[in-house]
Amino acid sequence: MDLKFSDSDITFRQEVIDFLAAEYPSDIKEKQDKRIPLDKDEIVRWQKILNEKGWFTINWPVQYSGQEELSVTQKYILQEELAKANTPTTIPFGVGMCAPVLYSFGTEEQKQKFLPSIQNSDVWWCQGYSEPGSGSDLASLKTKAELKDNKYIVNGTKTWTTLAQHADWIFCLVRTETTDIKQEGISFLLIDMKTPGIEVKPIITIDGSHEVNMVYFDNVEVPVENLVGEEGQGWNIAKFLLAHERSGIAGIAALKRELGKLKELSSEIALGDGTLLEDTQFRNKIEETEIELTATEYTELRTLAAMSQGGSPGAESSILKIKGTELQQTISELFVEMLGYYAHPFYDETEIGSNDTVGPDYAAPVMPHYLNYRKVSIYGGSNEIQRNVISKAILGL
Repeated sequence: MDLKFSDSDITFRQEVIDFLAAEYPSDIKEKQDKRIPLDKDEIVRWQKILNEKGWFTINWPVQYSGQEELSVTQKYILQEELAKANTPTTIPFGVGMCAPVLYSFGTEEQKQKFLPSIQNSDVWWCQGYSEPGSGSDLASLKTKAELKDNKYIVNGTKTWTTLAQHADWIFCLVRTETTDIKQEGISFLLIDMKTPGIEVKPIITIDGSHEVNMVYFDNVEVPVENLVGEEGQGWNIAKFLLAHERSGIAGIAALKRELGKLKELSSEIALGDGTLLEDTQFRNKIEETEIELTATEYTELRTLAAMSQGGSPGAESSILKIKGTELQQTISELFVEMLGYYAHPFYDETEIGSNDTVGPDYAAPVMPHYLNYRKVSIYGGSNEIQRNVISKAILGL
């Protein structure tokens, strides 16, 4: 794998830098830099800007994206520069999760109906996988879909459904048959969130945000043409989708930005005769984190190289998921350690985790961010499960 930058790569990097300088909306950038959550319209606006440039569906096959194919190195450069500029993270449920399933397993009619609207961010998707009692053990899911008069009647509950409050459609794993082997009898359905019988209720997390939801299905009618693949093929599709999801969870480029910010801020905090960054114990923690981040980055690059040759992310996606999420948590912990008591979550009657009135300006979002990132080692398949995946795929255990 040769990742030396050619003259054309250097030219491409400058193109990305110039694009961001000209096209990254200042109002979105200001909120991003202050860690203020974006609303749906702002996220969609940014994704449309990327798509107009041809840089939104960079991992889709050209026949579906209709855009110029970027090399592995160019994809790496693009993601690195987007992270440096602190642009919004692309919402993955449509472009990075549902779309690969559709162009890999869907019918031509499904591809024509759904892929253009995903590419243009006209339709917002969410993921219906986890259920109460069926999270890491996803194959034990109980949401049922019974075929009657050319329609599936869906009943059940999904939980931890990220951004379902904004979603137009949900892709769901449902049980179409009860079998002795729980991984069998599972199917993959596309469901319009406006269908009667669907109810979304918020789950407020420990950081005070409304990011995840409960989704209830009560005799929801779904046309049979919304089945992706064949009945009972859902488990294989789910494994395919989760491999794509896990390979994107690591967020290496964003971690490099966050670690750089941590080093910058800690170099400005006085400690004794020097700065916090010069403190041996704190600096050792940063250097250990940086070494692990570099190693994880090269694993990601190997995965990208394999995907560029037509392959799919394999066990490497589980490695990326484990190490990336551990690094996300470690860096969020180092921010808390850096701030000391200024990171304490002061509570008032209107907002959980607010400490806007004390410490430096950048202190306010640190504790909510730390609390929110406790989840990253769980979603997308818990890290404990990923170690099992690695042991089977790589070690043959």
